[in-house]
Amino acid sequence: MFRAQWMFELAPGVGSSNLETRPSRATKGSLLKAADTKGKQELAKEEKARELFLKAVEEEQNGALYEAIKFYRRAMQLVPDIEFKITYTRSPDGDGVGNSYMEDNDDDSKMADLLSCFQQQLTFQESVLKLCQPELESNQTHISVLPMEVLMYIFRWVVSSDLDLRSLEQLSQVCRGFYICARDPEIWRLACLKVWGRSCIKLVPYTSWREMFLERPRVRFDGVYISKTTYIRQGEQSLDGFYRAWHQVEYYRYIRFFPDGHVMVLTTPEEPQSIVPRLRTRNTRTDAILLGHYRLSQDTDNQTKVFAVITKKKEEKPLDYKYRYFRRVPVQEADQSFHVGLQLCSSGHQRFNKLIWIHHSCHVTYKSTGETAVTAFEIDKMYTPLFFARVRSYTAFSERPL
Repeated sequence: MFRAQWMFELAPGVGSSNLETRPSRATKGSLLKAADTKGKQELAKEEKARELFLKAVEEEQNGALYEAIKFYRRAMQLVPDIEFKITYTRSPDGDGVGNSYMEDNDDDSKMADLLSCFQQQLTFQESVLKLCQPELESNQTHISVLPMEVLMYIFRWVVSSDLDLRSLEQLSQVCRGFYICARDPEIWRLACLKVWGRSCIKLVPYTSWREMFLERPRVRFDGVYISKTTYIRQGEQSLDGFYRAWHQVEYYRYIRFFPDGHVMVLTTPEEPQSIVPRLRTRNTRTDAILLGHYRLSQDTDNQTKVFAVITKKKEEKPLDYKYRYFRRVPVQEADQSFHVGLQLCSSGHQRFNKLIWIHHSCHVTYKSTGETAVTAFEIDKMYTPLFFARVRSYTAFSERPL
């Protein structure tokens, strides 16, 4: 209609006549009426789609998923983007989507400072802070009777010198009083000092010692860093010369860190299911394990690196009395150590769970001359990154508290 009216107005000799005014006004009125009718149809369609969508939400809350899918489909056939046009000012009967959403927001704002909230809820009896109350009456002495100092000493035993902070977090879920004890700044300050030493005297830029322990890059102690290396090696040719064998070689590297600065390294073809349980303590009987010490270093580029020096276990060779009367050629004694450099990274949802190789070298020091020979290995595809694997049943077995 618009195109016809436009062509009519462009016709020569017609635009100035009075006869064309009436058809133009009539056409314009019909256009406005058609647009108004179309707008009302769109509003009615959107209102119908909104009702179907809210009905689908109600059916989904009631557990009728099949019926909910049918209503969702009918609503989106009318208006494809109806989901984004609903403001949820009113929610269907049942659990209440909009109300529960507003309540969750209020709860989040209230739980922002959970520690102060629990401290305000505790009651004072006889000027002594009662951390918890027995749920059932019992003739036995409840743990709440213990003084605060004794409870904090028990919590330090839970953490232990192996820094089992995971057990501390699990203990904080018992009650509000235990939650307050588990957030004691002194426990987290001692844990930070054990990991970083004197470099963490200042709390800045963190707001608490617990935040420093959780956010500052560090190696993890509740599991093992593991890497798997696979390559193909060419074998010997057959006797008849018709074929040559190829061997697929697979082996694993395991690195286990301890809070006191010690580290264990093991390279073996055995799978983690059989090796990881042996690396829980340093008193393992596996002969191929290398022991050493490590330190953390943070450069100016904010990259945390781990440097370790690893040596073999010194084995005491028994005296061979068979050849004691013969003159043997003396063997030059030497000490062998491996120097390793790793970069600490985060991967996926876990933090500080990845180690990337930077350098690897072998240092041989001869005792007779004091000279040291250094052999640097090229970091190639054989040095695959190490990923952290947490031991699910990990519990510290330390004999000393934190």
